[in-house]
Amino acid sequence: MADSFKFELVSPEKLLVSQDVVSVVIPGSEGEMTVMAHHAPTMTAIKPGVVKVEAEDGSKESFVVFGGFADILPEICTLLAESAVRVSDIDPEDLAQRVQNAREDVADAKDDVAKAKAEEYLVHLTTLQGAL
Repeated sequence: MADSFKFELVSPEKLLVSQDVVSVVIPGSEGEMTVMAHHAPTMTAIKPGVVKVEAEDGSKESFVVFGGFADILPEICTLLAESAVRVSDIDPEDLAQRVQNAREDVADAKDDVAKAKAEEYLVHLTTLQGAL
């Protein structure tokens, strides 16, 4: 059996997860990454995507996150999300509203930098919408 480590998923609203796990898949800004016990210290930005958690007992749970960052140490991984929700609790209408808001942000962008950032976020959201 793989070693376990502490994982915490925190959003501004609440602590969603605080438990010992064997692995966590995180949508890092540079690509998806799997965190396991004894991982090298790392800090990464999180892009919108799905966090997959495997508990010590083999149970699995998934969460949708919308930005934030992860602080990874050999014995703990803390993910501070701008917004997070269990996949099983996702409201398709809420996700559709986020996509619509992102489209409006692209249209309302005041400069090329703001437009590029809004377009990138829209791509993440529509990819996420397609994955669910």
